[in-house]
Amino acid sequence: MIYLDLFLGFLKVGCFAFGGAYAAIPLIREVVLDYGWLTDDSLTYMIAVSESTPGPIMINLATYVGSTQGGVLGSFLATFAVALPAFLLILLITAILKNACGNRYVKAVLAGLNPAIIGIILATGAYMILDHCIAPGGIQLRPVILTIVLGAILYGSKKWFGKKLSPIQLILIAAVAGVIAYSI
Repeated sequence: MIYLDLFLGFLKVGCFAFGGAYAAIPLIREVVLDYGWLTDDSLTYMIAVSESTPGPIMINLATYVGSTQGGVLGSFLATFAVALPAFLLILLITAILKNACGNRYVKAVLAGLNPAIIGIILATGAYMILDHCIAPGGIQLRPVILTIVLGAILYGSKKWFGKKLSPIQLILIAAVAGVIAYSI
């Protein structure tokens, strides 16, 4: 019976949780408290743990609750149930878009989205750089130097190495540079 409850409870979360993980927390709270799977305190702790581990909060919470209530099978069923609606929705959208991609209006909309997405990413990057480089006390030297060094590495990599760095390589370089810069 616990397996059916886990499946149906987290299927409800997966079907009706719109707006991202934080918007889904009230629904998750309702489900886990109604079934008695977690207390309010343990849910709060689990949200904190789920937030600090890789992966979506809903998936992490479903896996944890399923594991504590039904072992490995419960963990699988809860995780599967919370992800199933999104998976089916993506399949449906993919099928619709595959057929619609030949339409010139759809092509125009998708082509118009590219610059908008680039602008959003650039604006987010600029905001993050400014937010970390300019603090209330003034300009922060370490983030400014790191930004300049990483920018030089990114744009100079093609000239120096004959090819551009992949995002993963740049993230690793940034991590090492950050550890070095903040350990001094």
